[in-house]
Amino acid sequence: MITYLYAVGRDLELPDDGSRGIDGGELRLVDEAGLQAVVSDVEREAFEDLDEHREDLTWLAAVARAHHGVVAAVGRDHAVAPLSLATVYLDDDRVRAVLRESREAFTAVLDRVEGRDEWGVKAYVRPGAGKAAATDRPTSGAAYLRARREALRAGDAAVAAAEREADEVDAALAALAVETRRHPPQDRSLTGRAEQMVLNGAYLVERAGADDLRALVEKLASEGSLDLELTGPWVPYSFAGGAT
Repeated sequence: MITYLYAVGRDLELPDDGSRGIDGGELRLVDEAGLQAVVSDVEREAFEDLDEHREDLTWLAAVARAHHGVVAAVGRDHAVAPLSLATVYLDDDRVRAVLRESREAFTAVLDRVEGRDEWGVKAYVRPGAGKAAATDRPTSGAAYLRARREALRAGDAAVAAAEREADEVDAALAALAVETRRHPPQDRSLTGRAEQMVLNGAYLVERAGADDLRALVEKLASEGSLDLELTGPWVPYSFAGGAT
């Protein structure tokens, strides 16, 4: 067996809701240097060749669900620095060494996220934006090509306008946030939506400011031309980088 590391925090308590780790492993805390790591045992063979396992989507999905479930359960009442998926060490002693070696980095992350949550805002081009007005059926190949070019230009202009508006939305949300991260827009195959995504933002917000954030998103959606989607609150994965 080896040790799987989910998250690091301070003064943590294990969830009392029956949460278990990967493959049903029992959760425990490893203490060192004023920090605590949430860990469980996993089969060494399952994580020895991660490249091979990454091709097994069923296995990967199960690991991801268990990992995020543990982090979410522990992070409900405590500030945590979540680790990346499939972070494993030979044993608890190696985890203690990591806590010592990366104490300053973990502490910086925990100070950053204490009392704050991550919220996500995605913006989409609304259906019908940029569609050229209907005209009579083209009477020739040249007319068809001309109409097609005009439709493409209208679509490109609509996307460009949506991207400019997305920048304005991001700036307005950033004014309420402690920190922001702007992730690449997701492809339609991932969003499941026909509309193009033009903003995929993450915002670290004080818990006391959650209602203000919701109200601002509603205002921006009602006054603008973008379809805005607010998600959260989440454990601040986007703002936990650099700890290890």
